[in-house]
Amino acid sequence: MKKLILSTVFVLALCLTFTSCKEKNTSETAEEAMSEIVETTEDVVEDATDVVEEAKEVASNAIEQAEKVLLDAQEAAKNAVGDAKVAADKAVKDAKDKLKSLLENSNDSFETTKDAVNDAKEDAKKAADLLKKDN
Repeated sequence: MKKLILSTVFVLALCLTFTSCKEKNTSETAEEAMSEIVETTEDVVEDATDVVEEAKEVASNAIEQAEKVLLDAQEAAKNAVGDAKVAADKAVKDAKDKLKSLLENSNDSFETTKDAVNDAKEDAKKAADLLKKDN
């Protein structure tokens, strides 16, 4: 019976030793894992912060470029409107000048035609007078 009790105590002592060693290893492993997780998390946070800063910088540059492009487009639109107005004004002036020239030419043609008709009338009267005298 002594041997049974001693064997049981020995087995219990052995079980407790393995259990306590196992617990230490598990707790040490858990501690190491937590340390690694904390370090990895810190690295990820640093990397994320860097990425966010870079994204802010890229976005800021994109906004600046967009503003420049919009200002250039606005200036180009103003210039195009101004150029179109100048071209329209020139076209209207040219049309007026052509109409004026055409009107003057038609007045000259009218006067010339009127003179020619009057001359033809005079010639016809003279011819009629000559015919009357000859008869």
